[in-house]
Amino acid sequence: APSTPYLIIPSYLLVYNLWSQNYVSPPTVRIIHSGHACNVEEERHTERVYTIREGETLELTCLVTGHPRPQIRWTKTAGSVSDRFQDSSVFNDTLHIAKILRNQGGRYYCKAENGLGSPAIKSIRVDVYCKFRYFLSVWSELQGETKILKLKNLRPQDYANYSCIASVRNVCGIPDRSVIFGLTNKTASPSIKLLVEDPIVVNPGQTVSLVCITTGGEPTPTLTWVSTNDSLPQRSVVKGGTLTLPAITSDEAGVYSCVASNNVGNPAKKSTTIVVRGRKITQLSTTPPEELTFSWLKNGRSLRSSERMVITQTDPDISPGTTNLDIIDLKFTDFGTYTCVAALKGGGIPEISIDVNISSTTVPPSLTVPRGKSPLVAREGDTVELECLVSGKPKPIILWSRADKEAPMPDGSMQMESYDGVLRIVNVSREMTGSYRCQTSQYNGFNVKPREAVVELIVQYPPTVEPVHMEVRQGLGRPVVMTCRVLRAHPSRVLRFEWLLSNRLLHAGAFDPHKDETEYTIRSLNREGWGEYTCNVINEAGAGKCTFQVTGKAYPPEFYYDTYSPLWQNRPRVYGFKLQWTQMNPGAVDRIVAYRLGIRQVGLQRWWEQEIPVGDTIGKGELMTHNLTELIKPESYEVRLTPITRFGEGDSTIRIITYSAPINPHLREFHCSFEEEAICMFTQDKNDDFDWTRHSAATRDTKYTPNTGPGADRAGSKQGFYMYIETSRPRKEGDQARLVSPFFNIALKNSYGLTNPSAYCFGFFYHMYGKHIGTLNAFLKQKGQVTLEAPVWSLSGNQGDRWKQAKVSIHPTTSFQIVLEGIRGPGIEGDIAIDDITLEEGECRDPPANALSTSSHIWLLCTTLVLTLLEGQR
Repeated sequence: APSTPYLIIPSYLLVYNLWSQNYVSPPTVRIIHSGHACNVEEERHTERVYTIREGETLELTCLVTGHPRPQIRWTKTAGSVSDRFQDSSVFNDTLHIAKILRNQGGRYYCKAENGLGSPAIKSIRVDVYCKFRYFLSVWSELQGETKILKLKNLRPQDYANYSCIASVRNVCGIPDRSVIFGLTNKTASPSIKLLVEDPIVVNPGQTVSLVCITTGGEPTPTLTWVSTNDSLPQRSVVKGGTLTLPAITSDEAGVYSCVASNNVGNPAKKSTTIVVRGRKITQLSTTPPEELTFSWLKNGRSLRSSERMVITQTDPDISPGTTNLDIIDLKFTDFGTYTCVAALKGGGIPEISIDVNISSTTVPPSLTVPRGKSPLVAREGDTVELECLVSGKPKPIILWSRADKEAPMPDGSMQMESYDGVLRIVNVSREMTGSYRCQTSQYNGFNVKPREAVVELIVQYPPTVEPVHMEVRQGLGRPVVMTCRVLRAHPSRVLRFEWLLSNRLLHAGAFDPHKDETEYTIRSLNREGWGEYTCNVINEAGAGKCTFQVTGKAYPPEFYYDTYSPLWQNRPRVYGFKLQWTQMNPGAVDRIVAYRLGIRQVGLQRWWEQEIPVGDTIGKGELMTHNLTELIKPESYEVRLTPITRFGEGDSTIRIITYSAPINPHLREFHCSFEEEAICMFTQDKNDDFDWTRHSAATRDTKYTPNTGPGADRAGSKQGFYMYIETSRPRKEGDQARLVSPFFNIALKNSYGLTNPSAYCFGFFYHMYGKHIGTLNAFLKQKGQVTLEAPVWSLSGNQGDRWKQAKVSIHPTTSFQIVLEGIRGPGIEGDIAIDDITLEEGECRDPPANALSTSSHIWLLCTTLVLTLLEGQR
């Protein structure tokens, strides 16, 4: 008898190249979402808008293709304002925003780029609508926007009713809101008047009443009170325009404002200050200057202003609430003790006084910079002391500040004090270069007019260079050029440079004053030439350093994620995976001789490794394939791939392989009876009107609709489960519910290059009983298909109280899904049920009659004959 030929596939894994041409492709992108979307028409343009309620979670997924794997970035614009995300998901495939707010609505963009061609960009508009019912005032605030209507040069015909309409253009049925504003010849912006003094000085415990009245405005303005203390005191009482503060305390002192608004023009505002007397001296600083009285004494006797003794309270060099005594042409008879006395009008607190002694030893202050202390030159990182010599008796405090620009001092404040005239700066930096002002402050009231001087500080720092660190990958025998560039330095004249390899001096010399860079060249790289090269660029302040890591490490491989049907299973408990990748910049280093493959089960520590030899030189973009077998279902695996050259191991790349049933290129049979809650990985379509329901007669609600729906599953069991559509209220006629199968992959080409017939028999049982039965449709949805085409099977109307079987042959050309659609009829007695879904390879043999005719195709595949002929050719 003739022997039947067969093919043995070894259990170890092989590497083989599928294509020798460059396998790179620019990115493409598509955005999908879970939730409700509505078509919105604006100015003759219709777009799909994703709507979400405030407080819910937004999830947008960016589906990308392209190789190398594109990098993804999410951005968002709302009008002309760009938001910067704080969430790390901005760089992930899926953008996740929990508890979304109204101001986070807008247009979201997914940008994918991999360096090939132009970036791929897709966008989707997201409308966030209010969680609660909202209302509109005349100037309504909707999603953070205030709209104002301005009318100039009013004419009589402008007097009319104006409507402000807030609209989301009926997205998802949200109605418009509007408010009407009547404009007449009497319409006017508000004006008010305060019937109180300013300021109001009171004692603690008093009751204070502030009265505000309107003096104009149409419509009648609304009066409100606000305070500088964030909110009004808890015990305050507001009645109309009157604010009452009972038993006032010092904590309630401050500025109180009456605000009038009628949505015409700008609101009117009037303010008054309440001063509460107290016993703490520090409260004098908050007392209005006009409430203070000052007097001067000399040796205990009252002193009046004269030509030589000038007493002022309006000196522009003096801060408000102070007084000044100028003694002109000081004489011996003027020596003595001068006393300044401050008091509050009406009493309430004790008088405050301060003494200033003037004697023969009193010397007006002077301020100078010591010789050689300006300009002061220091190096970055040093500790410097800026010095001003101060003399006089009594000796004043010195205040230091920046004289050349409005900038803080080293401690972060705008001014620093010094008692000895020295400003000490630790760890000085280049940003501290500039002019510093030293000036006298008033000391015990004596000589309030400052003296000042300026000190220049120059901070020298080493050259700033680029690159600070750079990796150079190169193969043996090839040239390497390294360039170190000077960006800035102080002093700017660079003295010399030196090149080192692992602290061994290679080359040194003087820096060319006409150039800003130095270069070092390796004509032919050898093994001893790999390592870290350092270029030191040196000036008087120190050295700037460029570092170059010269290595023969190969770049990482780039996994190919768009493999067609990468996963297969030919035994019940194991599966296989087609791993594909290209090599990044394969010609940059020596030829890759092998790859080290590491694989481990997710969650475990141990790696299994093997080397995959590479025979020929790898081309740029060349796609390589390695079959992984004996993977245990349903475990996921972490795969690590490392290129190897004469240098050694290069950079690794890691990816996760996840098992997803029932993806199976060699599909023989699929059966689902919905007995498990996972419902065989079927999913509910997110863009339909309602969902299918998993149900059994044993758990049916006693209030179910009679005269429709099955009394048991297809096998006659009341405990068995099935899927059905519930057509009771609030469902209405024409509502659709779609149930989507998992993806199924069609068979691959066989070993002899013959294409297997891509025919499958899709079968299911249906129950369509009731006088209001609508329609049941079955669709074939292939990979990449956005919208559903005509159904492959369809049936409408009452079919009686029994289960019937439907079969239809389908002929997919790529991975596909089955979609079952139930459409609600004119009434509540229209429940449609399905059960026992099957999918088998090959044409349906005896398909039951159904509403749609389906053409049958008979594929004759004489595999045995072909194999016999091939065997005979041997």
